[in-house]
Amino acid sequence: MPFADAKQDDTLRSWGLQPLPAPQTPVSIRSRHATLPRSPDKTMLPRGLGRSYGDVCLNGDGLLLMTDPLDRWISFDPLTGILQCEAGVSLDAILKLAVPRGWFPSVTPGTRFVSVGGAIANDVHGKNHHRAGTFGAHVRGFELLRSDGARQWCSRTSHADRFRATIGGLGLTGLITWAELQLQPIHNPMMDTEDLRMDGLSAFFDLADESDAHWDYTVAWVDGLASGEKLGSGIFMRGNHARPDDATPTTKKLRKPVEVPLHAPDFALNRHSIRLLNFMQDLKLRGDRQQKQIHFAPFFYPLDGVGGWNKLYGRRGFFQYQFVVPRSGQQSPVRDILRTLSESDESVFLAVLKCFGDAPPEGLLSFPRPGVTLALDFPNRGDSTLNLMKELDEIVFSNGGALYPAKDARMSPDHFRRGFPALDLFQTHIDPAFSSDFARRVEAIPPRNPS
Repeated sequence: MPFADAKQDDTLRSWGLQPLPAPQTPVSIRSRHATLPRSPDKTMLPRGLGRSYGDVCLNGDGLLLMTDPLDRWISFDPLTGILQCEAGVSLDAILKLAVPRGWFPSVTPGTRFVSVGGAIANDVHGKNHHRAGTFGAHVRGFELLRSDGARQWCSRTSHADRFRATIGGLGLTGLITWAELQLQPIHNPMMDTEDLRMDGLSAFFDLADESDAHWDYTVAWVDGLASGEKLGSGIFMRGNHARPDDATPTTKKLRKPVEVPLHAPDFALNRHSIRLLNFMQDLKLRGDRQQKQIHFAPFFYPLDGVGGWNKLYGRRGFFQYQFVVPRSGQQSPVRDILRTLSESDESVFLAVLKCFGDAPPEGLLSFPRPGVTLALDFPNRGDSTLNLMKELDEIVFSNGGALYPAKDARMSPDHFRRGFPALDLFQTHIDPAFSSDFARRVEAIPPRNPS
């Protein structure tokens, strides 16, 4: 599949604008009681809000089942926090419903503009994996519509094997029509937070271990251009939901983002501009430690205040390279990755580092697992960017790691199989009428038997 150039339309693209799909046919699913379209020569794929960075949300020459019309509430119990809603409901809508009533998503990724169906299909994770696991761990069940018309209620006690296949199953097992979720109680919309300066990679792991017992949410911003003794330096951020007796009163509500109107010039993000941005990020922390109480929105969703922020990378888009590796002596895989970045000519716009907890993967293809994960955003510079990621692959996979399918645009079939050893079992649950550009690229779909 070709990668994008500066002339390509953004319609029905991935969030990273990579790679470039063949023409796709959108089909709106307007009711959870609807039947799936029948097209013998085209496969289908559910698509929520299109926030996947790579090609798991693309189905070139096929149908895209657009689930955004599935945005209805079914029930919400304000005493237990059990929510039933259609699969196209966004986390943004859940927050607006639940927070004033004292509830919050048990797990949330770094954007609130994802659908419930998409969050299940990618088994998204957040800053609290060490405490709460993944999104799928708090899904009580969902209805799955298969291409043969069968409707299955999938949970830990009903169709449990398909439940595990669909969580993290990348939309390949059928269409999730509605789901039942368990939310967590909160007292108010405020967060007690602490930012701490990290002078290097060892400081990150010390802070991560220290924070596990008392902080629900932890993550670190890393200066991807730092080198030498500063390798791995950055800011470690941790937070808890505020207690009922010490929250600052607030009337702040979630606001619509300020939209980026146009794509930035492709040359706008370079090592010089990114070094300046990193310097400004570092200046936000006064001293070595800063405690503050803030609304949950800037803590969980710092990028959501800018709508269409992916346009800042220009029309060529960007790659996010997110991997997980086991923790090891001296944290050599992560150190080797950061050293390779510092010695390259590529620009790392964003580098986010976190330790996963010990919870086993919730789904057969779930990405989070015990270890450490680093997410890197690279402006697309063509072959030089792709070649750097090949170098990083060697480090990741020689250390028993894996790449995140929801963020990937160029993983090889061999690397996918090595990173997800339950693939053979997962394949038995794929709906034969469902496919995606990602699934075909990494050969996740088994060959069809000749008729």
